[in-house]
Parts: sequence; structure tokens; C-alpha cells
Amino acid sequence: MTVVLAVPGNELHARELGARIDAPVVIPEVRQFPDGELYVRVEGELSGHDVILVGSLRGNGDSFLRIAFLAGTVRELGARRVGLVAPYLAYLRQDDRFRPGEGVTARYFGKLMSQVVDWLVTVDPHLHRLDSLEHIYSIPTVIARAAPAIARYITASVEHPVLIGPDAESVQWVSAVAAGCGAPFQILEKTRRGDRDVSITPPDGKWNGHTPVVIDDIVSTGKTMIEATRQLRAAGSSAPLCIAIHAVFADALEAELMSAGARAIITCDTVPHATNQICIADALAEAVRSRIS
Repeated sequence: MTVVLAVPGNELHARELGARIDAPVVIPEVRQFPDGELYVRVEGELSGHDVILVGSLRGNGDSFLRIAFLAGTVRELGARRVGLVAPYLAYLRQDDRFRPGEGVTARYFGKLMSQVVDWLVTVDPHLHRLDSLEHIYSIPTVIARAAPAIARYITASVEHPVLIGPDAESVQWVSAVAAGCGAPFQILEKTRRGDRDVSITPPDGKWNGHTPVVIDDIVSTGKTMIEATRQLRAAGSSAPLCIAIHAVFADALEAELMSAGARAIITCDTVPHATNQICIADALAEAVRSRIS
């Protein structure tokens, strides 16, 4: 039997997955001791069962420790295999050494996680210099794609869309969404001078008269989307709709994005946020079935 275990904060994802794969969902007890250390407790019979942990990984050590401690607990309780469904997977940004002395943290994190769980499912990881998670994870990995759900949303909600990728990295997501909804697309060029300092080339104006939809995988500081929006409006386009797969939101950017001329920003529900409007539960369930069937 397969049991779904919700990492705290991911109960909705766990319930949606459990309903789609017909598996019971267990909500563990996880809390902090007064000194900040973690306490975990899992009720129920797990001996001989496969356990799927469901929890997004953010860029902090606490999210990893919760998963590691829960995985260790269910293994001691007799779980046969332990998989992880991480709708958002952090620690992929630093995948190379650009200056002497830098740590390649993507590789270190992949090694750590490969020692904790037996397989991994995630949604559209931030791969741009690597073409596969296999370069940094030694366990089987499956990528669930958000493009079909985004394409369905655009088809139902946007008239005469033209999809805009703000940089070369976005072409993989933008082209897939464009194929799904039959819309034209254009990729802009970005120059990054710092974590919060980017410039983007203006669009050519060819698709003015269409509704621009700016698509990127992660919205963190939001500077890329803000600058793309400014360039689109300066070129005479209508207010763009901005769509991101992962709503990391390191900065409070919604007001700045609106003032730059955006129509709205919406996101997939890989990371809980008020902007979530696109559900990726079906894609996750399909990916999970490939690991448990």
C-alpha cells in the first residue's frame, strides 16, 4: 500500500495527490522545542508500505530538516520505500563555480537529498546550465510539467495572446506553453548585473494588438518581470499578464509590478501564495504514478 505524508504547510498538495492516486493521507506532528530543535511524530501503521512525503523545499535549512527527519522516522517505522514530491525544489541556482572559492551548492544539496529519499518528483526545476537532475541527484527523478495547465488557463482566460519570455532561460517553458495553446511567442534578452539589477531588450512591437503574457519559471525578486513589463509598455503593448510557475516572492513586488504597467500576476500553486490560480495537481499525480506503478 502507498501512504501519502504531508510535510507541514503542504497539506493541500498531499490531499490532492492522495485523492488522485487513491492513497490515504497522514498528517504528522511536527513542532519546535523551546530551543528551536524539531520534534516529529507519525501515527499509523507503515510497516511494509511505500510512503510519499509531500513538501516544497524552500531555500532554508528548516524545510530540508523536516523532510529528512520525517523520512528517517517513517523508515524506522518500517516503510519499504520513501519518495518525495517537492512541487518546488530549491538549491538549483548555484550549479557552477563562477568565482574562486564559491561552493557549488546545487551539487551538495542533491547529494544530501539522495541519501534521504529513494526517488523525487518535482515541477519544472530551475535547470538552465544543466540539462537534467541526474547530474546532481543519484536517485530516480521525474519532472512534472506545468506547461499544459498554463496553456489551458491562457486558452480559457486570454484573448489573442502573445507569449513573452523575458530571457533565454525562459524559452523552454514559453515554447511548451505556446505549443499547448497555439499562441505566437517572442523571447527577449536579459543582462543581469546583480541579484536585483537587470536590463531587458525592448520587444520589436510586431505583436502589438495581441495581449502579452510574460511567462517565467520563478518569480523571486520580480525584477525580471518588472523590467519586461516596462519594456512592453514602452513599446506600445497593452498591459501584460504575468505568469510564473513558482511564487517564491523574495521581495514584496506586486505593487511595483502593477505600477510598471502589468495587468495582473498569477502563479501555479507549487508554492502557496495569494497569486495562485493554476493547479498542478494532475501533473504531479501523473508523475507519481510513473514511480509507484
